[in-house]
Amino acid sequence: MNGFISLQDRLDQVGGNAATLLRTNPYQSYPFPYPPDWATWHAEQWGWANTCTLFDQSHHMSDIYFTGPDALRLFSATGVNGFTGFREGRAKQFVGVNGAGQFIGDAILFGLEKERYSLVGAPIIANWVEWHAKAGGYDVEVEHDDASEFNRTGGRKLWRFQLNGPLTQDVVEKAAGAPLGDVPFFGMTDFEIAGTPVRALNHTMAGVPGLRHTGLELFGPVEHSRRVLDALVAAGEEFGLVRGGSMAYTSAEHESGWIAAPIPAIYDRPEERAYRESLFGFAAEGTLPLTGSFDSDDITDYYTYPEEIGYGHLVKFDHDFIGREALEARVGTPSRRKVWLEWNADDFMRVMRDALFGEGDRPRIVSIPNLFHISQHYDAVRAGDEVVGFSGYGGYTVNLGRVVSHGVIAEAHAVDGHELVLEWGEPHGGKERRFMEPHHVSTTVRVTVHTTSPALKR
Repeated sequence: MNGFISLQDRLDQVGGNAATLLRTNPYQSYPFPYPPDWATWHAEQWGWANTCTLFDQSHHMSDIYFTGPDALRLFSATGVNGFTGFREGRAKQFVGVNGAGQFIGDAILFGLEKERYSLVGAPIIANWVEWHAKAGGYDVEVEHDDASEFNRTGGRKLWRFQLNGPLTQDVVEKAAGAPLGDVPFFGMTDFEIAGTPVRALNHTMAGVPGLRHTGLELFGPVEHSRRVLDALVAAGEEFGLVRGGSMAYTSAEHESGWIAAPIPAIYDRPEERAYRESLFGFAAEGTLPLTGSFDSDDITDYYTYPEEIGYGHLVKFDHDFIGREALEARVGTPSRRKVWLEWNADDFMRVMRDALFGEGDRPRIVSIPNLFHISQHYDAVRAGDEVVGFSGYGGYTVNLGRVVSHGVIAEAHAVDGHELVLEWGEPHGGKERRFMEPHHVSTTVRVTVHTTSPALKR
């Protein structure tokens, strides 16, 4: 392929060290083509806990369609999930791992029609599935509708709106002019709004997944987006609906616990070399920015397993899939666990004060509602002198009234109320990182462990 630079090519340029490649990528924010806020980010956060907040998801996610008689067999072979009874009108959190059982990525898998499915989210797991479709000779046609920033067709196929909050169903039923009935979690239903077709998924990006009637993801033909949006906004006036911007949207996972961006386990194993050679070196997998105080030259130190990031319950050993043998061998062995880490309020304010107003060298700046841009972020978490895990994306919501980050830590320390210490700051003071404040100094923050979302305790 003349002029094609693959992910493997870029790894070879740094001696095969994926940690070096990702650590030297520019620190840049993902393009969310929406206003940062419509009212204020805190009013929009309050809305999803008390009334209803509407987010426009029409642009920042990729929709990859898989159509054909082998589509379901392909997903069964590449996903840890069970697929018994999966059909049109259902969806699931699709999770894929490598041959060693290490996490590659996740996305929402929609059963759209018989033999037609879509993976919606970041493209990393869809790229993996698509490669196996071709390499494995599956009778499947793959069609891309990429995120707007990267879409070469000039437009999207679908509009997509996410409504979150206890009054979500009231808003949608008023806009539709009819009751929706009981839509099960990850179930779908079809109806009309403003005379146009709408499909709705019971799913939430804010709050705690699995609680019923807290969120609906609506989608339909893109040419009808304005009519549907206007109808939803008009219907929502009675119920206190607020529109949400990108700052609130990217803070929703502080409550839900979804870990947005673990490092995909594709960079080191010889078994995945052909896959790396197929990937464009400057696509997502090659441009991820690895940030945070956890500093290792071994990329596998950043890998995770499904059970460590809250996906253990999705793994079903009722079918053959890539990584099954490795995951079966892990059952019952000591592991790490996903937790919420509550930042000590005094320590957080000290870091903020010193970063803004300190004399001499200052710590890295912290922000709210999100501590930093979404990135592949790994801060070292310690018990005494021992590193017991890492902390990832984090921030503040008015519903929690505190700053939290997601952690993956040793089970022995995953105890409610247990206090640990997080190291805040980049290796070498950030001087090797483009687009990050340079020459900051590391500091520490005390953190308290929560094994369930603090949102459940409000």
